[in-house]
Amino acid sequence: MIGLYILGAVLLFGAFKFLRGVYYIRKAKALEAEIGTLNAGTDAVKAEQKAEKAAAVVALGFVAEADLDTENPAPVPPERTAVLDAVRSGDWEAGAAYIEAAGKDWQERMERVRPLAEAAAEDDAWLLAWRAARPSDPTAALVDADTAIMVAWNVRGGQSGSRTTQEQFRLFRELLVKAQEAAHAAQRLADPADPTPYIVEQPIGQGLGYSHERYRELWAQVVERDPKVLWSHVSGLQYWCRKWRGSHELALAFARESAAVGAPGDLLSLLPLIAYFEQETHEEDLAAETFFKEPEIVAAVDAALLDLAAAGDDHPGTARIRHMLAYLLFWQDRDEQAVEQFRHIDGYIGALPWSYAGSPKSRYLYARDWAVGVATPGL
Repeated sequence: MIGLYILGAVLLFGAFKFLRGVYYIRKAKALEAEIGTLNAGTDAVKAEQKAEKAAAVVALGFVAEADLDTENPAPVPPERTAVLDAVRSGDWEAGAAYIEAAGKDWQERMERVRPLAEAAAEDDAWLLAWRAARPSDPTAALVDADTAIMVAWNVRGGQSGSRTTQEQFRLFRELLVKAQEAAHAAQRLADPADPTPYIVEQPIGQGLGYSHERYRELWAQVVERDPKVLWSHVSGLQYWCRKWRGSHELALAFARESAAVGAPGDLLSLLPLIAYFEQETHEEDLAAETFFKEPEIVAAVDAALLDLAAAGDDHPGTARIRHMLAYLLFWQDRDEQAVEQFRHIDGYIGALPWSYAGSPKSRYLYARDWAVGVATPGL
């Protein structure tokens, strides 16, 4: 009998512990649900506040998120749009005339060659007709070489090396070798004073992994023809970056040398800004809110502002330097100056630093709306 009492007591105690456990589990679930509800409410409040701030910024004349152009750094000139429409319909002569109109402004020549090469990378029927009609035309050869580069880079894609397949790398290299042949052919046909066929070889050297010595030899071919083509300096900086064939130190040294070559208004002061941005992007232990406030970077931004003030609005590099300045001024808490740059570039964000982000719009809007909010009393 005593054994039965003991057994009953044990069973009752076990049942009590079980029910107690069930109680606490239910209580924990209830608390978890309450926390989830609170978090959802907090998120909803934050989202509402963000939407209200965004609407207030748009009310000041800034562009709404849905209307941001992520492809272009600035409005596309109507003339370029018309020429692209013409070549796509088969009128290669319109493309030829458009590039030739740049004359010996080599920066402008590259600015005109690239969109035509991008179009030909999608459909080259008009370019093939041009090459057939004028096999010795140096401009056609230049566009052909740049098109081959665009095709190669399109195959590789814009992902990091770890996210690029071996098959992509194999095809990329194979296509770059063909692009290299096209670039060398363009060099043979070109005016001896024209650096652009050598400029188009720069990304080939980057992709194929030219040795430092070989790349310096290519660079010498560019700068002996024109030492101040912004396009060539920006391309060269990519080669010297750590993510490609150099290091942060080599990239910054190259950028400083480039800036030293430029006169006020040449906008070569853009190069150090890009070098610092590349370093912060690829070094995980650097924090933008402190790194970009380093005195040497503040000084580089100040130099770029003076350079920009000396440049005309028609300089092809104006928009790109404004994009970098807006971003760095934001991180330096120079919000009113940042807003001045945002007003110039707003609506078009197809440029560094926004294009490096997983969501270019999110990066841009965070910086712009914050700067506008700080610089606008009562917002």
